[in-house]
Amino acid sequence: MFIQTEPTPNPATLKFLPGRSVLGAGTFEARNPDEAGRSPLAAKLFDIPGVTGVFFGSDFVTVTKDRAEWAHLKPAILGAIMEHFVSGQPVLPEEHEHTEDDAFYEAKDAGLVDTIRELIDTRVRPAVANDGGDITFRGYKDGVVFLAMKGSCSGCPSSTATLKNGIENLLRHFVPDVVEVRPV
Repeated sequence: MFIQTEPTPNPATLKFLPGRSVLGAGTFEARNPDEAGRSPLAAKLFDIPGVTGVFFGSDFVTVTKDRAEWAHLKPAILGAIMEHFVSGQPVLPEEHEHTEDDAFYEAKDAGLVDTIRELIDTRVRPAVANDGGDITFRGYKDGVVFLAMKGSCSGCPSSTATLKNGIENLLRHFVPDVVEVRPV
């Protein structure tokens, strides 16, 4: 098994591409060992000293580190990912898979929210996944769109610029009612 790695805009995060499906649908993020316990692979990665975050996308694993050096962490991370996929265990047991649809917005804004979600799903999320992260819709109120940033996007030095210069401008162009985008 050959696992490729790619840098992300966040220097504390590295993207690992195992060359196979990681999650069939959705995403999973663990920011501590307790959250990681839901996934055998995430739990193994958190056993590596220096790992502070794990994110799974459709075909990649993103790992966030503390002050440790990638040269020391990378071999252990590659080994854990390879061992997991060779074992045949699921990345996330089916009973733990869920969809995140606890978004907030008023019923009168449902059509507007559908347009916002479609733009995020078709134009924003694919680009962000290339950088090892994900951005999901969390809510809409009084012209403000609330988004959750995950994986390499969470804590990334360029995330504010991505929100303001990229996503906010895109949404304002296609949905004039949008006045601002904020992270949650």
